[in-house]
Amino acid sequence: QLQLVQSGGGLVQPGGSLRLSCVVSGFNMDNYAIGWFRQAPGKEREPVSCISRDSLDTFHSDSAKGRFTISRDNAKNTVYLQMNSLKPEDTAVYYCAADRQYRALVAGAASSWGQGTRVTVSS
Repeated sequence: QLQLVQSGGGLVQPGGSLRLSCVVSGFNMDNYAIGWFRQAPGKEREPVSCISRDSLDTFHSDSAKGRFTISRDNAKNTVYLQMNSLKPEDTAVYYCAADRQYRALVAGAASSWGQGTRVTVSS
């Protein structure tokens, strides 16, 4: 059973930074593309950043471009989302998710989901 366990959320001031982590277990992470999604209050869950299994392809939403960086360390079974220059509009519950198809993640679908972690950007 593929499991994804997240950490790294919290409260940060506008302009600050956070790094989210997602540890994957149960199966070889090499076989999965990984994505980060977020759901803000009153809004639908949306893909933020995605990375292919070989790290050759990445996706960032328009909001995330230039501020967020997704990376993966397959040897450590861990995926990271580095978030810089955070804005109040980034406040949301963030989820990591996995799917064998990178294009599925970019389209908003995933086979497995993490438990979510809250990110609050406020002064």
